[in-house]
Amino acid sequence: MAAHPPIDRVTLEDVRTAAALLDGVITRTPVQAFRAMSEAAGAPVVLKCENLQRAGSFKIRGAYTRLSRMPDEEKARGVVAASAGNHAQGVALAAQMLGIHAIVYMPVDASVPKLAATRGYGAEVRQVGDSVDEALVAARAEAARSGRTLIHPFDHLDVVTGQGTVALEILEQVPDVGTVVVPLGGGGLVAGIATVLAEAAPHVKVVGVQAESAAAYPESLAAGRPVPRALGATMADGIAIGTPGDVPFEVLARLGVEVRTVSEEEMSRALLLVAERGKQIVEPSGAAGVAAVLAAEPGSLPGTIVPVLTGGNIDPLLLLRVVQHGLVAAGRYLQLRVCIDDKPGSLAELLEVVARAGASIAQVEHTRTDTSLSVSQVLVNLQLETKGHDHCEAVVEKLRAAGFEVA
Repeated sequence: MAAHPPIDRVTLEDVRTAAALLDGVITRTPVQAFRAMSEAAGAPVVLKCENLQRAGSFKIRGAYTRLSRMPDEEKARGVVAASAGNHAQGVALAAQMLGIHAIVYMPVDASVPKLAATRGYGAEVRQVGDSVDEALVAARAEAARSGRTLIHPFDHLDVVTGQGTVALEILEQVPDVGTVVVPLGGGGLVAGIATVLAEAAPHVKVVGVQAESAAAYPESLAAGRPVPRALGATMADGIAIGTPGDVPFEVLARLGVEVRTVSEEEMSRALLLVAERGKQIVEPSGAAGVAAVLAAEPGSLPGTIVPVLTGGNIDPLLLLRVVQHGLVAAGRYLQLRVCIDDKPGSLAELLEVVARAGASIAQVEHTRTDTSLSVSQVLVNLQLETKGHDHCEAVVEKLRAAGFEVA
C-alpha cells in the first residue's frame, strides 16, 4: 500500500478517508438508549458502545489507521508502543492484521487480561515502570535503539484521525445528538471527535472527562500549553496520563472543548449503573463519561446526550472491587459497628432488628478484644445488603431506637 500523504491538521475529510480505510476492519459499534439515566439527566441519554469494539476499545481505530499508512520500509523494521492495555491491544491486533512485528511496553501492574490479550494478538510484551508515562520512556528508548517506529497512543495526527471515526458513526446513529461526553486521557479520541463535530455539526457540545486525581488537562488548558502533572491513584488506568499530547492539546485548546473531572466514587457508581441497568461491562475509564453526566445539573447538557463507553477491558478482580465500592456509594451495601451486651440472646436481638428493618445480612463478625470495650460488651461488625441511602438511614435509626449503640 502506498504511503498516505502527510497532513498538518486533521480535517473532516481526513476522518472520512480513515473511515473508508477502516471499513471491514473495525466494528460499527451500536448505540443504546439508556432510559435509566435520561430522567436524572433531564434529556435523552444514548450510550455509544465502544466497549464492544474489536480488542475491547476504540483504540483499534487509531492504531490501524497509523500502522496501515506507514511506508513499507518502516513496516519491515517493526513498531513499538506503550500502553496500560487498550492501546496495547489495538496496536497488537492492527500489527497482526498487517503482518508487522510489535513490541509493547506496559506498566508492571497492568491487568492480567490486558497482558494476555496483547500477547494473544502476537505482540512481544515488556513490563516496565508504574505508569504509561514511564512505559512510554522505555518505548522511546527502544525505538531509538532499534529503528522501530513508535506508535504513540494519542499524540499523532493519524491516530487522532482514526479515533475521529467514532463521531461519524454517532452523527449517523443519533441524528439529534446535542452533547457528546468522552473520557479523556492523552486526548486522541476527544480531539478526533471534536474535529469532526466542529465541521459537520458545530452545534454539538463536546465534553472531555478526566479522573480528578489524574487530570492534566485543566491545568494545561489554563496555562496554554501541555503541563506535566504527577498522577494520583485512580482506578481509571486507561485515562491516567500525566501530560497531554501536543497534537490533541492543540485541537482541544483551539476548539474550546470543555473538560470536567469526576471522583473515584462517581466512576464506580457509574460503572455499577451501566452494568446493572445498561447491561454493559465497562472498565472504570470507560464509565467516566457516564459519571460526568450523572454529576451534571439536570438539563445543563443540551440535546440528546451521548456518553462514549470507551472500553470494556476490565480485570474481573478489579470489577469485583469496583462493584463493591459502587454498591457502598449507591447505598446498596452498609457496614456498621454495633456494641452489644455480652449475654445470651443479645446478638439474636440485634439481628432480629436488622431483619425487621428489611436489610439482608451478608456477614457478621464479633469480637471481645477491642480496647474500647468493657468486659461486659461485645463489638459486632455487620455487613448488610440494603436498598439505597434512605434505607441505610432507616436501618440505623431502627437500631438506635431499639437501644443499640451504632458507630
